[in-house]
Amino acid sequence: MPSDQALANQPTGRVRRLRQRMGMHIYVLPNLITTLNMFFGFFALIYAIRGEYVWSAYAIVGAAVFDLLDGRVARMTHSTSKFGAEYDSLCDLVSFGVAPGVLLYLWALQPFGRIGWLVSFLFTACGALRLARFNVQASIVEKAYFQGLPIPMAAGIVASSVLAWNDLGWDPQQSILLLSMAILLAFVMVSTFRYRSFKDLDLRERLPFWYLVLGVGAFIVIAIRPEVMLFVLFMTYALLGAIFGILGWGRKPRRRAAMEAALHAEGDDLHEVEEDSNSPSDDTEKKI
Repeated sequence: MPSDQALANQPTGRVRRLRQRMGMHIYVLPNLITTLNMFFGFFALIYAIRGEYVWSAYAIVGAAVFDLLDGRVARMTHSTSKFGAEYDSLCDLVSFGVAPGVLLYLWALQPFGRIGWLVSFLFTACGALRLARFNVQASIVEKAYFQGLPIPMAAGIVASSVLAWNDLGWDPQQSILLLSMAILLAFVMVSTFRYRSFKDLDLRERLPFWYLVLGVGAFIVIAIRPEVMLFVLFMTYALLGAIFGILGWGRKPRRRAAMEAALHAEGDDLHEVEEDSNSPSDDTEKKI
């Protein structure tokens, strides 16, 4: 029978749980790829400060490539985790929130003075809000649609605008067009406008022949002047989502009652109050 001293030396359940948390294990490969995403975001920051804006724009594009890869690798290797999801969001804020915001300010908006840096901050803040909202709604949003413009796409539009202006030889300083673009991107990121994600499009399946023709046509259009045409395509995607959202076009998102009830039970604060047509007007239902 163990002595009282031996029993006293045994760790309690709370201490054991704490040790388990401190000794947590993580999946190295996908998180290493996510770190490369942040590396290129930091690279973009440094080169924006140095005034090498084209290199900064290319670095943001590189960060987007690794952001695309880490999720794919995690799913392929069955190494998805809560830690990886949170770490990915933190890295995305650096690469697609802070870096494009600083690049926008130094490259084009600095002559506007206080208005310029406030608009740059607005872009970064709305990007952070977009990431936070995505994290709490990831389990209930539709697979085929994003709610609001994804922050990597917004950052890609900023990067492609730098490349397009440089290719066209335009002066970006104190450009009203770029100031308006930054405000628009901030707005559509935190909006509830639905943007097609194309995640439901499986290219491994048989599709109509015109899909291939459309793909070849898009490739030719981009190849004519890649820097300019990529900016035009990305900006068109952002504008069409905003226009369709304002006009209320497109089918409405599906509701997933079970997920909504689970999030409501956890005390989630991102919800809208919606009136139920089958109950009195003061009976409300919370919907994510």
